Amino acid sequence: MWYRVFGLSPQEVSPLALVEHLHRQGLIVEPHFRGDDLGWTQGELRLPGGGTPIYINRYLTSIDDIRHDLNSYAAELETCDYHPNHQQLMEHAIQTQQLIVLRRPADNRDEAAVEAVLEHTCRYLAEHTQGVYQIDGRGWFAPDGTLLLPEY
Repeated sequence: MWYRVFGLSPQEVSPLALVEHLHRQGLIVEPHFRGDDLGWTQGELRLPGGGTPIYINRYLTSIDDIRHDLNSYAAELETCDYHPNHQQLMEHAIQTQQLIVLRRPADNRDEAAVEAVLEHTCRYLAEHTQGVYQIDGRGWFAPDGTLLLPEY
């Protein structure tokens, strides 16, 4: 399952600040981030007990070739005219400056911890990038976790 943060700000969110936030929530992760002169580009959040980590990738529209992907999300949102937030979310997808993608591991023994880390990470990243987040099969969410548009 995939989780995506669509940020209007291209500013990098500090991995250290993210991990400190998770720790304050009682979520213990071991971070491993790498990047370049534009900030971090990939990361892993390893949970206690082993298993596959939560993988995170960060893409900037000014550098990475993701405009086609963003246009695909916007086109999909355009078809959701059954919901009043579809137009606003479509415009948000088009104006996205950074896309942060998280992959949920399939083999972690503590599903509740994995879900909590993913949710808190998405909320934190969305809040600090002027963003919204999307979870496959669940929908689009505001930084505070409010469901903006359900996926059916």
